[in-house]
Amino acid sequence: MKACITYKMLGKVRYILPLCLFCFLSENIYAQDQPEYRAEIGAAAGLVSYQGDLNSSLVKNIQPMGSLVGRYKMNPRMAWALNITFGKLSGEANGLDTWYPELQGVSKKFSNTLVDVGLKYEYNFWPYGTGREYRGARPLTPYMALGLGGTFVSGDKNIVTANIPLGVGVKYKVSNRVNLTLEWAMHFSLSDELDGVKDPYGIKSSGLFKNTDCYSTLSLSVTYDLWAKCKVCHNDKD
Repeated sequence: MKACITYKMLGKVRYILPLCLFCFLSENIYAQDQPEYRAEIGAAAGLVSYQGDLNSSLVKNIQPMGSLVGRYKMNPRMAWALNITFGKLSGEANGLDTWYPELQGVSKKFSNTLVDVGLKYEYNFWPYGTGREYRGARPLTPYMALGLGGTFVSGDKNIVTANIPLGVGVKYKVSNRVNLTLEWAMHFSLSDELDGVKDPYGIKSSGLFKNTDCYSTLSLSVTYDLWAKCKVCHNDKD
């Protein structure tokens, strides 16, 4: 009796094992048929806040902003991102905790138009993807970014300067070709005149970021994958 049961079980296993092997190979073949995409393009919306002589708070005088976003993916962990951002920087001298000799008795208030063009290097903490085009990829990953940008401010005086953006964020792949990215970044400019005020302490200073203005951005972007890399091979150099 026991021998019959054993033979019956072995007979079932003989059919089950090939079936499992076929499913496993089919899944791998399916994964290899999914292309990797080299680029993303989309748009972002969010908030921008000025920090400088007339405002030191991250949450004060917040203004809306919008961006055009492009991204070139070198591999699942690294990418170059190009952002063209439009917004406003605003602030005022009234109610400041800091005493400035140059601003005593002066009612200073500004609302300047901002255009920022920046190129950033992004490093994903985990390989980013659906997992069907690249083994080990995850649809959700945090990342950090560092780059170089140009700042154009228009107000009482037009200012053109450079800025260094430093940011962190999270990427989430909604579907095979749609991505959501939430990012916060601080843009350290090389100018002290984004607010129209220069050296309010009345003391000359020197240094790359000595007494310069900056601004922070919080954005949510939606991008769409373009430029399929290869449907069969997945060499990052292809």
